[in-house]
Amino acid sequence: MDKMNHSSAEAEAETIEPLRYLSKGEAAAIETELLRDYRFGQQQLIEIWGQACALAITKAYPLSSLGKKQPTVLVICGPDQNGSIGLVCARHLRMFEYEPTIYHPKRSPHSLHQDFTVQCEKMDIPFLSYLPTEVQLINDAYNLVIDAMLGPEADCTNIKEPYSGILVTLKQVKIPIASVDVPSGWDVEEPSQEGINPEVLISLTAPKKCAMSFSGKHFLAGRFLPYDIQKKYELNLPDYPGTDCLIEL
Repeated sequence: MDKMNHSSAEAEAETIEPLRYLSKGEAAAIETELLRDYRFGQQQLIEIWGQACALAITKAYPLSSLGKKQPTVLVICGPDQNGSIGLVCARHLRMFEYEPTIYHPKRSPHSLHQDFTVQCEKMDIPFLSYLPTEVQLINDAYNLVIDAMLGPEADCTNIKEPYSGILVTLKQVKIPIASVDVPSGWDVEEPSQEGINPEVLISLTAPKKCAMSFSGKHFLAGRFLPYDIQKKYELNLPDYPGTDCLIEL
């Protein structure tokens, strides 16, 4: 009997719980707890995520692998938190010797967002005044596009201009797209029907439900999460390699 108990305990220890994919509500609840109970600052979280996104780009698209002479990257930023993360990502990519250009059609009045914008301007990162609708111009000018437009908080059933127009353009580009947290145009909880088709997805904190149907290169940046939160939400996060702040799933 003891032997049987022992072997079943061993079997239990060996079954690793699957990684948890979050609903929109769970993702929002975790962020609220981080800000309210754990005293993380909004700026601090955006900085952690933005830097992790830049590191994911260096892993997925190392400088040496880029096809064009210049290591150009187009970063498209939305009006909300995902846009701020895109700005931080662009700044770090500049430090990593990439050449980001930012397209940021609707700037947020939020002071944090403005701070991140100024930081990019001070790093001499160019900002586009408009996005070419001629897709070939984008294909020729850049190695890849980073989609930091519409994050988990966006309502994908009601995407307004200029973002609906940008999505039409992004669906036609031939260069790779890397999306931040949720690919623009995707519902947080559903597999995409209408959205863009990124080659890389960088999930923040924990992956969202829509990522279950994602078949490209998938990175997770969530190592900063306090253990109590990981446990409370049964996230079953993977072990990160060495001192890395992100992992490829």
